[in-house]
Amino acid sequence: MNHEKFEKNILRMGIGVAIVISFGGLAQILPLMYEAQVVEPLPNMQPRTALEQAGFDVYIREGCYNCHSQQVRTLRAEVARYGHHSLAAESVYDRPFQWGSKRTGPDLARVGGRYSDEWHRVHLVNPRDVVPESNMPGYPWLAENLVDAEQTEANLKGLRTLGHPYSDEDIAAAKSLSTKTEMDAVIAYLQALGKYAPKVEALTDPATGGASR
Repeated sequence: MNHEKFEKNILRMGIGVAIVISFGGLAQILPLMYEAQVVEPLPNMQPRTALEQAGFDVYIREGCYNCHSQQVRTLRAEVARYGHHSLAAESVYDRPFQWGSKRTGPDLARVGGRYSDEWHRVHLVNPRDVVPESNMPGYPWLAENLVDAEQTEANLKGLRTLGHPYSDEDIAAAKSLSTKTEMDAVIAYLQALGKYAPKVEALTDPATGGASR
């Protein structure tokens, strides 16, 4: 039997399995690369400002994604708590994207504008000052570290080569960040999350006619 040639030879079997998995993966991934909802941003959506991008980089560096997802699923309870479910088009400027299901802390996809800058500042220094039951660590050093303006400028140039529509003026704006702290940058990034997301009407419980919670 031909299949015995594969089953009795571990090398052939391994190569065969790798080929089958590769074709399966390509069949799933390649079509997505050409879908508008995946590769095109939402209407009027702009890439992050220099300060927001600097905050995004700090967010990644500090491993915030290990406890916070940025993906509101289409479940009724999640939409009621966080807002409109996440769309792929929201993440076209995320490199890397911040989806996932890890929620030691709440999802942050719609956190922008929910709290003041000062609330975020206190929360990042010592979370328990505003959320007593929080197990999140504090990040007081962010208020002391200045943004690396040169690195941010280089990052924006790199993102432009990948298709982000940054103008020369957008990139030049990074030079003015040398007086900004990493705390300022992270807060700017958090306040921008969900800025372009579709709005969702208050959910109504059909059994009671009232808004569900």
